[in-house]
Amino acid sequence: MTAAAAQGPHRARYRRILSFASREFLKIWWFELVLPRFGLSSVAERTRARRMQRFARRFHTLAIELGGLMIKVGQFMSSRLDVLPPEITAELEGLQDEVPAVPTPQIRALAEAELGMPLERVYTWFDDTPVAAASLGQVHRARLSALDAEDTGLDEVVVKVQRPGIDEIVAVDLAALRRVARWLTRVRIVADRVDAPALVEEFAVTSLEEIDYLHEARSAERFRENFADDPRVAAPEIVWERTTRRVLTLSDVTAIKINDTAALRAAGIDPSAVADAFAEVMFDQVFTHRFVHADPHPGNIFVTPVPSTGSGTQGGSGTQGGFRLTFIDFGMMAEVSDNLRQGLRTLLIAVTARDSRGLVRAAKEIGVLLPTADTGELERALTALFARFGGMGFAELSRVDPREFTDFAEEFGDMVRRLPLQLPEDMLLLIRAVSLTSGMCSGLDPAFNVWDAAEPYAARLLRDESGTLMQDMAQQTMANAATTWRLPKRIDDIITRVDDGNVSFDTSRLERRLDRLEGIARRIASGVLFAAMLIGGALLVGPLPPLGITLLWVSVLPLLGALFLGRRRPR
Repeated sequence: MTAAAAQGPHRARYRRILSFASREFLKIWWFELVLPRFGLSSVAERTRARRMQRFARRFHTLAIELGGLMIKVGQFMSSRLDVLPPEITAELEGLQDEVPAVPTPQIRALAEAELGMPLERVYTWFDDTPVAAASLGQVHRARLSALDAEDTGLDEVVVKVQRPGIDEIVAVDLAALRRVARWLTRVRIVADRVDAPALVEEFAVTSLEEIDYLHEARSAERFRENFADDPRVAAPEIVWERTTRRVLTLSDVTAIKINDTAALRAAGIDPSAVADAFAEVMFDQVFTHRFVHADPHPGNIFVTPVPSTGSGTQGGSGTQGGFRLTFIDFGMMAEVSDNLRQGLRTLLIAVTARDSRGLVRAAKEIGVLLPTADTGELERALTALFARFGGMGFAELSRVDPREFTDFAEEFGDMVRRLPLQLPEDMLLLIRAVSLTSGMCSGLDPAFNVWDAAEPYAARLLRDESGTLMQDMAQQTMANAATTWRLPKRIDDIITRVDDGNVSFDTSRLERRLDRLEGIARRIASGVLFAAMLIGGALLVGPLPPLGITLLWVSVLPLLGALFLGRRRPR
């Protein structure tokens, strides 16, 4: 959708987003570009953190008022630690996807239009009170008709219905965001380190997938198949006959919320056992299935009690009840592609070898660092990091004073944010998943250590890749040996050609560069002479008017020389 298309009922929304962005750009332009030109960069630096916080608060307010994709934008920004300062990400971290519910008659009308029949024929009961309402859709409980229940073996279901008109709102929001991204490409301090249009397109892909419930249904089925033989994990079944792009019907798997520790203990379930199982399941998704639930917040994970003698996950002691982890909401999933897996492998090997240059190379391979990145300072920072923490096992790292990590992060955080650093979408979703997992597990068990949970998987990745690594090393060794074997003959050939007078060099490019340098030198000298004569003439106009005026007139000659000397001539 183009900007011209945003001229219908949502025109005011489009203009409000652009108006907000333009005001913020003016502030950035004034503080970051204008003030430093007048020697007031200290003012910009001193007020930067406070200005960033105020911007984040204003955007938070705008997102809540507009809803739609703006809440998703705020959540997306809160996770972009690679390109945004902590003052913004911290302020937007708590932005919740909670909005007033759509009146039930509107929801019923949309669902009936999508399903092609009155809801009374589709469901024997449809609860008018929503279970949850979000910016893109809302969820209602229902009961399948007798015929559908017999066909599917299901009875109680939940029905996820898109908010009416959300397609148009998403299109308008994306049109505004794309225009803002084009503006950002003209701001050098932003364009040098952030590919804003690419960021917006990444966000657009994720957003359009979230409002396509057929895509979510396919992801849910794939997730179920991945864990079909795993008694620790469950996922809802899809009622395909009652599912469209805007309506999703699936089995009701509601149980204890994973972060409700009081309810877990009341059911005889040890929260620390839940934390361990949850971490194992999340790392299985990353390293085994390579298809990861990227939004594992408490509202999307239930703990379902099962008999201790059954197939559920056993608690921490013989008196603890068994349980199963049930995942819902598969609109945001991360794929660990072959390219990403290869990059992670390179990254892991570089970390193991404490190779800062190799780590930077791995970051470029994954696509984290843009091609314009000057990595010298980053390599020095990584060298310092390895010197302090290199060689420590996960258990040792977990015993390091957290303040030491904080000090290191503060020391090098600004340097990293200055780099043209940008995480690919799948990598970002993966980091989000791991971050939410760590936070959730720490809430369930204060003694939980994500390092201990990750260590077996890291070791397995190295073990699985060891054969490939040995092949790579063997191929590199053979290539080096072949080069070494041919080297004496090639040197002898070059010496023979020199003796015979058959070696020639093309110096035209060097000559052109020398000519340019010579021209630049002439222009600099002329400029200095012009300034000296101009200032001298201005000073002498009062005491010695004839000499002063003469110098002012004669200063025109070196000025012309500075303007025209050394101009490149065609060759």
